[in-house]
Amino acid sequence: MPSLPPRPSLPSLHSLRPSSRGQTTGPKVPVPTARAIVDCAVYVDGHRLPGKFTHSAAIEEVRRRGEGFVWVGLHAPDEGQMNGVAEHYGLHELMVEDAVHAHQRPKLERYDDVAFLVLRTVSYVEHESVTTANEIVESGEIMVFLGRDFVVTVRHGEHSGLSGVRQALEQNPERLALGPSSVLHAVADHVVDEYLAVTSSIERDVDAMEEEVFSPDHHVPIENIYMLKREVVELRRSVTPLSAPLGRLVQGVDTPVPKAVRRYLRDVQDHHTTVADRVAEFDEVLSSLVDAALARVTMQQNMDMRKISAWVAIAAVPTMVAGIYGMNFDNIPELHWSYGYYVVLGLVATVCVGLFATFRRNNWL
Repeated sequence: MPSLPPRPSLPSLHSLRPSSRGQTTGPKVPVPTARAIVDCAVYVDGHRLPGKFTHSAAIEEVRRRGEGFVWVGLHAPDEGQMNGVAEHYGLHELMVEDAVHAHQRPKLERYDDVAFLVLRTVSYVEHESVTTANEIVESGEIMVFLGRDFVVTVRHGEHSGLSGVRQALEQNPERLALGPSSVLHAVADHVVDEYLAVTSSIERDVDAMEEEVFSPDHHVPIENIYMLKREVVELRRSVTPLSAPLGRLVQGVDTPVPKAVRRYLRDVQDHHTTVADRVAEFDEVLSSLVDAALARVTMQQNMDMRKISAWVAIAAVPTMVAGIYGMNFDNIPELHWSYGYYVVLGLVATVCVGLFATFRRNNWL
């Protein structure tokens, strides 16, 4: 029996996706790794080699020389771009996954000869008033891959640029000569310094909120305090978990960081401890402000209830008298007296005025 001609291959369902206009689009074209690379440089004896290098050519140059290291900086790479870097630098697939998807807690891990440090970055969002702001702290991430002859930094977020850090290091060749771990220290120091700047700004907001809460002429909704407390919680989630990774780096526990760099990291750890203490203090102050605002609301409700009760007591007097004289009986005292109406009105007015004066003297009205 003669063989049938081969059937033409059809595109898979995954490669035919409807567009917003009802048409089909082709498979996604991979974006080159170079699109995600912000800067790539080779450093030898603390000095940057002239010329431009791709991430693959840079590591080949370092390993050909047998000295120096590569610093590759990436911004928000996708999976294909990150795999392109991992292929040449020997990065574990789990590290690549964390670098692509982000949203990681600060941590320090080691895969073979590569250390992986995750840092949460924060930025202060300027606003006119703490009582009207919707966001105060914006967060991002920086991942640092530290190897024997390379350091790869991956950042997520628009506020977490490292160009200033690179420029400052290039002006200090003695530090760069310490190797890739000097970059790790510079990045960690930059992130913690940003923590200090943000906490200083938030401290002003907390002081302003405290002044508003205890001001007799202002009423601050509790929702505003909760909003500020939520931002402080976001800051605490970024700052506090970094304590353990910094401690491991300073102690040199299973990390390829030389002793000379660990001395600098100890200063970063001290600054981080200061920030963590201040953030914890902010949290306690805001919790106290919530309690104070609730107590103020309760006190105001009690005052309103006293005023209502006082006016009800005053209104009860004429109501009671009118109820008595409105009954259908002939033998009510002074019912047929010509001055009885005026006497009753005067008596009711006197009692009401007396009650008003009494309640006013006792601050019920």
